[in-house]
Amino acid sequence: MQGPAVFIDLTLEDQAQELRKYFKSLGAEISQEKSTKGIEDDLHKIIGVCDVCFKDGDPNEIDAILNSIVSIMVSIPLDRGENIILAFCEKLTKAPDIPLARVCLQSLWRLFNNLEPSSPLRYHVYYHLVQVAKQSGQVGDVFYGVDQLKSQFAQCPPSSEQMQKLYRVLHDVLKDTNSELSSKVMIELLGTYTDANASVAREDAMKCIVTALADPNTFLLDPLLSLKPVRFLEGELIHDLLSVFVSEKLPAYMKFYKEHKEFVNSQIGLNHEQNMKKMRLLTFMQLAESNPEMTFEQLQAELQISENEVEPFIIEVLKTKLVRARLDQANRKVHISSTMHRTFGIPQWQQLRDLLGEWKTNLNTVQDGMVKVAQAQVELTRKQKAAY
Repeated sequence: MQGPAVFIDLTLEDQAQELRKYFKSLGAEISQEKSTKGIEDDLHKIIGVCDVCFKDGDPNEIDAILNSIVSIMVSIPLDRGENIILAFCEKLTKAPDIPLARVCLQSLWRLFNNLEPSSPLRYHVYYHLVQVAKQSGQVGDVFYGVDQLKSQFAQCPPSSEQMQKLYRVLHDVLKDTNSELSSKVMIELLGTYTDANASVAREDAMKCIVTALADPNTFLLDPLLSLKPVRFLEGELIHDLLSVFVSEKLPAYMKFYKEHKEFVNSQIGLNHEQNMKKMRLLTFMQLAESNPEMTFEQLQAELQISENEVEPFIIEVLKTKLVRARLDQANRKVHISSTMHRTFGIPQWQQLRDLLGEWKTNLNTVQDGMVKVAQAQVELTRKQKAAY
C-alpha cells in the first residue's frame, strides 16, 4: 500500500492540463486551459472537481488519475501547500463505497510516503488516512500501535493539540473493532494533558474509563487513577466506579449497581452482565493473592455463582493467563501457583524487593558453594599429584 507516486514524462503544467481535459470530459465544471496563476491554482481547480470520477468510474482508472494528482502535488514546493493537501484529503474521505475507499486509501498512502519525513503536512494526510481506513475496513494497515504512530512523525512531531485530535479519531475508529488498542490510545491521549489543562479533559477522561472498563482484556486499571484528567473526576460516579474495579470485590460492584443502575446502563452505556463477569475475574485475582488454596464453596460464596459454574469459571480464568492454578476436582479445591496483581502499589513493590533480595541471597549461597567445590577439586588434584 506504500507504492511510490508515478511520474509522467510531461511538464507539471501539461500534466495539469491533461487532468483538466479529463475531468471536463466527465462533465466537471472546469476549464481545459492552464491557469495563468501557476500550477498551484491548477491544482486547486483540479482537486475541486476530482471527485467527479467517483461516479460510475473504474477503480483502476480512478487510481491512475488520483496518482497523477499526487505526482504533481509532491513535485512542487509546498511551502503554501497546506490548503491543497487538506482539500485533496477532504475529497478522498468522501468515497461513496468500500472499493473506492480502498483506492483513495492507496492514494493517500502514496502522498504520505512521498512527502518529506520532516514535512508538517504529513500529519494532515495521516489524520485523513485513518478516517478513510475506517471506511475501507483497513484500519489495521494504517495503525497498529502507539509506538508505530510516533515513529511516523519522529522528524516532525505534531503539536499536543494535533496529537489529541488524532488520538480521538483513532479511538472512535477502533472502539468497535479493537477495544484493547482503543483503550491504549485513550490512555495515551490523557497522558498528553498537563496540570494546566487537565481540567478541560473531562470528556476524554470519561471515555477512557468507560473504554477500559468495557474492554474484556484490560484488567490492570490502577494506572488510570494516576492520570491527571482522571484525578479531576474524583467525587463523581464514574471515578467511584473505576475505584471499585481497581480494588474492590464483586459485592461492592453489586452495591454500586443497585444504587446507580441508570448511570451504568444508560448514561455511560456499560453492560451489567459483562461488568459482573469482569468483576468476578478481578475478585478471583484478589483472592488468589492471599489464598494459595480455595475451596469450591468459598468461590461460590465470594463470586456469587452456583456449584455447576465453578469449574467453567476456573477454566475461563486459566484462559486469560492472569492466574496459574490447578483444579483439584476430587477434593473440590483450586490450588494457586501465581497471579497477576490487580494493583501495583507500595506493598507490591516491597514484596518484589523482598523476592529479589531472597533471590540475591540464594545466588550468593550457590556461588559460595561453587567456590568451595572448586577449591576442593583443586586440593584433591594437588594431593593426587603429590602421591605420584
